[in-house]
Amino acid sequence: MSLSPVRRVAVVGTGAVVGGGHLPALRAHADRTELVAAVDVDRERLDAFRAAAGEGVAAFISVSAMLDAVRPDLVLIGTPPSLHREQTVAALKAGAWVLCEKPLCLSLAEYDEIAAAEEASGAYASVVLQHRYGSGAVHARALIASGELGAPLVAHCQTTWHRDAAYYAVPWRGRWATEGGGPTMGHGIHQYDLLLHLLGEWAEVRAMAARLVHDTESEDVSTALVRFSNGALATVVNSVLSPDEVSRVRVDCADATVELTHLYGHGNDDWSYTPAPHVPAGRAAAWRTPAHDVPSSHTAQLGALLDAYDAGTRPPGSGRQARGTLEFAAALYKAAFTGRPVRAGEIVPGDPFHAAMHGGHPDWAPGERA
Repeated sequence: MSLSPVRRVAVVGTGAVVGGGHLPALRAHADRTELVAAVDVDRERLDAFRAAAGEGVAAFISVSAMLDAVRPDLVLIGTPPSLHREQTVAALKAGAWVLCEKPLCLSLAEYDEIAAAEEASGAYASVVLQHRYGSGAVHARALIASGELGAPLVAHCQTTWHRDAAYYAVPWRGRWATEGGGPTMGHGIHQYDLLLHLLGEWAEVRAMAARLVHDTESEDVSTALVRFSNGALATVVNSVLSPDEVSRVRVDCADATVELTHLYGHGNDDWSYTPAPHVPAGRAAAWRTPAHDVPSSHTAQLGALLDAYDAGTRPPGSGRQARGTLEFAAALYKAAFTGRPVRAGEIVPGDPFHAAMHGGHPDWAPGERA
């Protein structure tokens, strides 16, 4: 039995998301990865990370210097969003695969630059949207896709979280140029990415957005109505104004309702299946989530990426999947800011919402039109 190659890994950014998400994932896959380098402009934070990760990890304050010196196989990026595109493209040009925190970049135009770098290098860039990768999500998607639950009809996607003024005191948050948007880009993206994963292609979006509490450039709440290509209708809510925090995805199919309720990560027990009255009990018993429980996590997504690396195939969370989630965000903003429905595929180069999520209207305020 042949063993998988060990991939040499570098991390860019050594803050909470890397230390709390990526480092445990690397440890869980220690038989397949070797952490060889870390990059951060904050030397004190970098040293603290190396103390936790291992003093053998080489330290750099420059991505380019690290890439030249180390030539890693895989780069994990956990920096503020405005840096993602530049750092991802640099890693791809150096021949490294990339797993980057969400959002992968701040616009569809930036995504096109990443796609071009992929094409030129032969390497791939994936975005961290880990809720797709838990065993409960895999099971639910298989049931829906097979038709076992009947045709999808109605769906609800809810990210109702709470962030205070201190959260937005961090300079890059809530600003178009550095975060790309509000909860539509930075918070709800996890849940509606899972909704897209479960239901497939969307056809039309209508939306509203508002800035009700926080002193930010971008919205602090958005809502959308979505028509999917399969005919299903969905509501999407992205909020950072909600004291009772919950993350929820519910899909009502002809024969069953499947529902996920959690906060920042899910396991099998967070999923439920409710059969329609006409469904025999024996059939519904087969819908129960599998005995083996793989929580949604960086660990699960990293494992899927490493499998793709070993197979030499495009990893999940990249390419069409990554672009599709970003396109949905752009469509939601365009629909909210123009007051018009947006159809899949209409945001192309030349459209102001292709260049920026604010559509060339960074001083937007509720009630205005771009």
